[in-house]
Amino acid sequence: MMQNRTHTCGALRLEDAGKSVKIVGWMENVRVVSAALAFVVVRDFYGTTQVVAETEEMVNAFKAITKESTISVEGTVRERDSKNSKIPTGDIEVVPAKVEILGRCRHNELPFQINRSREADETLRLKYRYLDLRNPEVKSNIILRCNVVAALRQAMTAEGFLEITTPILTASSPEGARDYLVPARKHPGKFYALPQAPQQFKQLLMTSGFDKYFQIAPCFRDEDARGDRSPGEFYQLDMEMAFASQEDVFAVCEKVLPPIFAKYGKYDRASGAPFMRIPYLEAMDKYGSDKPDLRIDLTVQDATAVLGGCGFGPFEGNVVKAVVVSDFKETRKFIDKTLADVEVVSGGKAYWFRLDENGEVVGGIAKFVAPIKDAVVAALGLKANDFVALSAGALGAAQKTAGVLVKTLGAAVPGHMDREQYAFCWIVDFPMYEMGEESGQLEFCHNPFSMPSGGMESLLKAERGEIDPLSITADQYDLVCNGVELSSGAVRNHDPEIMIKAFEMVRLGEDDVKAKFPAMYNAFTYGAPPHAGIAPGVDRMVMLLAGEESIREIIPFPMNKNAQDIMMDAPSAVTQAQLDELHIALVPVEE
Repeated sequence: MMQNRTHTCGALRLEDAGKSVKIVGWMENVRVVSAALAFVVVRDFYGTTQVVAETEEMVNAFKAITKESTISVEGTVRERDSKNSKIPTGDIEVVPAKVEILGRCRHNELPFQINRSREADETLRLKYRYLDLRNPEVKSNIILRCNVVAALRQAMTAEGFLEITTPILTASSPEGARDYLVPARKHPGKFYALPQAPQQFKQLLMTSGFDKYFQIAPCFRDEDARGDRSPGEFYQLDMEMAFASQEDVFAVCEKVLPPIFAKYGKYDRASGAPFMRIPYLEAMDKYGSDKPDLRIDLTVQDATAVLGGCGFGPFEGNVVKAVVVSDFKETRKFIDKTLADVEVVSGGKAYWFRLDENGEVVGGIAKFVAPIKDAVVAALGLKANDFVALSAGALGAAQKTAGVLVKTLGAAVPGHMDREQYAFCWIVDFPMYEMGEESGQLEFCHNPFSMPSGGMESLLKAERGEIDPLSITADQYDLVCNGVELSSGAVRNHDPEIMIKAFEMVRLGEDDVKAKFPAMYNAFTYGAPPHAGIAPGVDRMVMLLAGEESIREIIPFPMNKNAQDIMMDAPSAVTQAQLDELHIALVPVEE
C-alpha cells in the first residue's frame, strides 16, 4: 500500500491479472460505447491505466465525472482482449467495483486538451501551467531536469567539491546586467540586490581556505528574454577551485559533463576529453562566431583580396567573407529565402553566386565574379556545383553575417550537419578589453575579475604605450556545445595591485575598486590563492539535452518574454501601506 493506493497507473502488468487493486489519478478520458460499456483512462504521475465499466450503474458513475477530476478506482485486474503495445500497461485493464471522486474538476471545458497542450498558444500554456504540466510530454522535461541536477551534484561531490549555498540578499554590483533591487525596510533609502551570480562569494570562499566549491546556484538578472535565456532567474552549476589553473577547470568539466550528456541527452554521442580549444580570434575568423556549432562542416574564408576589387559596390573598401557549400542542389527560391532569413538575424545583407555542373559562374553577383573566375576558384578552392555565400562590411559585421550563413546553411542544406551528437569546444584567449559601442572608450570585454594574460607586465606595457590595450588577452574561456554558450569562466585576478591596474585601464581608480568590491578587495590583501572557476548554465544544459528550442520548455514555472508570470500575476501592484513601510514613493510613468 502506498499513498492510499495499491499500485500506480504505470505499474500493473499481465502477471497482476486477478488481483484486487486500487488506483488513483486524473480521469483523462471516458468513451461511452453503450449504456453498459465504457472505457476510461486514468492517469497519474507514473502512467495511464485503462478502466472498463461494464454495468449501467458504473457507466453512469463515470459519465457524471468531469474530465481531469481526480478519482479513486477499486477493482480487479484482467488481461485485455485488444492489447495496446504503445503503453507499458497495455496488456491489462481494471474492471471497477467502486469509483470515488477525490477532487472534482469544476470546468466542463478545459483551456486546451491536456495531451496536446504543446500545440496551444504559449500565453494559455503559461497561464494554466499546472494543466500544461499534466501533459506527460511536458512533465518529462521537468523530470529530466531533476535527474540531470541530481547527476551533476553526485558527479561534483565525487570530484571532492563541497556544495555551499551563498546569500540571495546581497549588495548591488556592476556585473554586466541590471540588478533586481530589494528595498531594506530597516534601512530607509537603501536596497539589497539579488545576485546576478555568486561570483564574489565563491571567490571569497577561496580566500577563506575552501579548496573546491560548487552549488546549483540561482542567479537573477533583469534581462530581456530570448530562446536560450529566461528573464528574471536562471540556475547554473557554479564552481570554483583554489590553487587552480585553466587546465584544472577544463579537466573537471571534461570529466563531469560528457557522461551526463551521453546518458540523459536526446543524442547518445558527446565529445570526449579533451574538448577542442579554439582561440577567440580564430573562432571569429573561421566560424564567424564565438559560439561555433562544430556539428556543421562549413567554415568561413576571407575573400577580401580576390573579391574586394571586383567592382561590386558593397565589396569596395570592405572586408569580404565567403562560405562555400559543396554539392549544392537547392532552388533559387531556397536561396532567396535563406539569405533573407540571414539578413533578419544578422542585420547584414548576404550575396551569392555558384558554379554550375560545367564549372561556370552563374546566379547572384556572377557578372562581377566571371571576369576573375580563375582567381576566385583558386583562392576559394571551388569546384563544380559549389555554392558561395558572401558577406561584406567592417570586420565585425562581415564576420557576424558569415557566422549566421554558416549556421543557417549548415542546418538547411543536407549533408553538412551531423545533428545527433553533442559537440563541445572551449573558446579561449578572449580579449581583456574592447571599445564600447556607446562610450567609444576602453571597457572590459568579458569579466572584470579575470586575470590578464601576462599579469601586471601586460598592463604596464599598455599603459606605457608599448602595446595596444586591445591586444591584451585574458585567462578567460567559454564552454560551447552545439552552438550554444553553456558557460563563461576564468582564472581570477587575485592580486589587489593587478586588479587596481586593470580597472585603471577603464578609468576606474583604486577608490572605485574599494568602493565597488570592498569585501573581495580587502580579502585579497590578506593573502589569496590563485583560483579559477566556471558556471555552466543548468537551464541551457537541460534545453540541449531535451532537444528543445525554447528554454521555457524545461523550466517548471517560466515567465513569458516580457518577464511576467501570468499564472501568479507577477509583477503586481502592492498596497500603499507596504510602500509606506518601505519608505518608497511611486513616480508616475509618462506615456
